Amino acid sequence: MDKINRIFKFQYFNIIFLFIFVLLFNSCDKNSENKPNENTIKFWHFWSEPNQRIAIKSLIEEFEKNNNCKVELTELSWNDGKTKLFAAFNAGNAPDVLELGSDWVAQFSSSGVLHELDKETANLDKYIDFSLSPVFWQNKIYCLPWVVDTRVLFYNKKFINEHILSKIENESFDFDDLYVAASSANKDGIYGWGANGSDIHRLYKKIIPFFWTFGGDILDSNSNPVVNSAQNVRALEKYAELSRVGIIETQRQLDATFVEGRIAFCLSGGWLLEKIKNENPLLDFGVCQMPKYMENKGISFAGGEYLAINSKSNNLELAKNFIKFMTNGENSLKFCKEVIEAGFPADKNYYQDDYYKSQANRMVFARQLENSKMTPVHKKWLDIENIIEEATVSVLYGKSTAQESLNNAQYLIKQLEK
Repeated sequence: MDKINRIFKFQYFNIIFLFIFVLLFNSCDKNSENKPNENTIKFWHFWSEPNQRIAIKSLIEEFEKNNNCKVELTELSWNDGKTKLFAAFNAGNAPDVLELGSDWVAQFSSSGVLHELDKETANLDKYIDFSLSPVFWQNKIYCLPWVVDTRVLFYNKKFINEHILSKIENESFDFDDLYVAASSANKDGIYGWGANGSDIHRLYKKIIPFFWTFGGDILDSNSNPVVNSAQNVRALEKYAELSRVGIIETQRQLDATFVEGRIAFCLSGGWLLEKIKNENPLLDFGVCQMPKYMENKGISFAGGEYLAINSKSNNLELAKNFIKFMTNGENSLKFCKEVIEAGFPADKNYYQDDYYKSQANRMVFARQLENSKMTPVHKKWLDIENIIEEATVSVLYGKSTAQESLNNAQYLIKQLEK
């Protein structure tokens, strides 16, 4: 009997010991699962084309080698990327580092989801001045400028007479010249002007430069809307006048039609240079800055890509090193050389590198950037953008006058503050 009791007690203590061991093991295992990998960060970005992937991967591999780490990449699209980012933040699984367009930054900065950067990390003195406004929210720094670019006027030399060409070359080309030349070219299956119509997140980049060039703006210095000013009304009327001597389409279709040689003038970005080179290298075309209006220089839209850090990242130091590496002028120049549509490094020490000086068309973009503006920093900018685009479409399709449409836009923008 004593022997049986001893055996029972031995087995009992073995079971207890095993139970405690399993609890401890599971606890350690869970702690291991919850513990962040100090050598890994997640980066969500918008460069998904084949050549873009190669360029991104090359930079990432260099950073991983230098920092003995791993960068996990996730590609987003501009159509639904913002929605996915907000969903990730709401679910608590947002990336450590994220890419944001210049006109998206304020919405994220004002939401409290981005990590505030100290001045030493930011080192803002090295960046082009016009690229700095989006980095701030309530005087705090939340992101770094990476690359910047603008839009210029593309023209088909076949449909433009020598007088107009000389004015373009002498940079005396104005909106009256543009309208006359576009009207003359608009015949026999050729469109004088390529106008963006209902093209979400793209149309505003075309109409707002008209506002600025004609002396108007969207918001005043106190962030009050001034969208229905006389200058903006005239600018929208001119955009509509040009559309009537051309074609109204999406940016993608306008680019394709220009490459085919069937549009005389259209506003577009650096990606169109690459498209022409690949699809119609014999096209006789040129690029120039935005036309003048009276004594005003032509002002274009300046866009940029920014890198920010998740405020709840478990790898802040590695994330900081990563955004400093990516926004370093030498590295961003490498990227821009491989991805022409990326534009120019925001680092002003590389902004006019010899690489660009050797390409006449790219230098037109560089000069235009000196006469370009970024959209206002406003937490509801994307709503404002949508209102402006809808107002423009209404005029393009004759549903309202420019004054009526912009009066309505003024009212709707004011309602956003309530």
